[in-house]
Amino acid sequence: MVTVSDYAGLKPAWCPGCGNFGILEALNRALIEMGIEPRHVLLVSGIGQAGKLPHYTRGNVFNSLHGRPIPPAVGAKIANSELTVVAVSGDGDAYGEGGNHFLHAARRNHDITYLVHDNQVYGLTKGQASPTSDVGFVTKTTPYGAANPVNPIALAIVSGASFVGRGFAGDVEHLANLIKKGIAHRGFALIDILQPCISFNHRNTFQWYKERVYKLEDERYDPGDKKAALERALEWGDRIPIGVIYQVKSLTYEEQLPPLSKGPLVNQAVEPARVGKVLAEFM
Repeated sequence: MVTVSDYAGLKPAWCPGCGNFGILEALNRALIEMGIEPRHVLLVSGIGQAGKLPHYTRGNVFNSLHGRPIPPAVGAKIANSELTVVAVSGDGDAYGEGGNHFLHAARRNHDITYLVHDNQVYGLTKGQASPTSDVGFVTKTTPYGAANPVNPIALAIVSGASFVGRGFAGDVEHLANLIKKGIAHRGFALIDILQPCISFNHRNTFQWYKERVYKLEDERYDPGDKKAALERALEWGDRIPIGVIYQVKSLTYEEQLPPLSKGPLVNQAVEPARVGKVLAEFM
C-alpha cells in the first residue's frame, strides 16, 4: 500500500504561499491514490522554480536542461514503457525554450504526462515576462507591456495532443483528480496549471483566478468535441475553464514501434551481433 510517507521529499525552498505547493500536493495525492510506488515513477524536469518539484517528492529523477525535459522523458518511456513518466516545466520552460519539443511530442502522441506550472512569468530569474504573460504585463524585459501570449491549450489541441487539461493550484482536490486522469490516459497528456506567483505577478493572483475559474465537469460538456474544445481554449477573461478540455483515443507513438511489441526494451535481450552488422555498413 502506497502512503504519504512514501512520497516525502526534501523541504521546499519556494516562497511561502507559492502556487507550487498546491501542485506538489496534488501530484503526490494523485500518485498515492493510484497506488503507484515511487520506484515506478520517473520525474523529468527542466530549469526554473517548477523544475525543483522532483526534489520535494520521491521517485526516479532526471533534471534536464532549460526547456528540454521532453526528450529524456520520451526516451525513458520508449526504453521502459512500464514507467509512469511525468515531465515538469514552467510556462517559460515549456512554451518558450521548449516550445518545439512540446509541439512534436503532442503530434507524435508520446505516452507521457506533461505538467506545466503556468504562472505567466519567469519566477526563478526574477520576474521577466513569459510566453503566457497577459497583454500589457509590465516587467523588466517588457517596460511597455508584453505582447500577445501563447495559448497552450489551443496549441496542444491543434498540434495533435490526445489529452489536454487545465488545472488550478488553488483547488488541490480538483487538480489531483485531473492529474490522475492525465496519467491514466494513454498518449500525450498536457495539464496546464494556473499557478499564482506571489512575488512577481500581482495581477493573476489566487483571488483573481477564484473569481474566474469554472469546472467543465459542472456543465454539459463533451471533451471529445474538438470544435467545442477549441472554443473553450479561447476563453480567457471573465471566465476560465478548468478540467479535461479535450480527450480522444489515439495510437501512441510507443504502440507504433514494432520492437516494443515484445515488451519494454529494458527487459529484452541485448544482441551485439545485430549492432555489428549495422556498424559494418559504415565501414
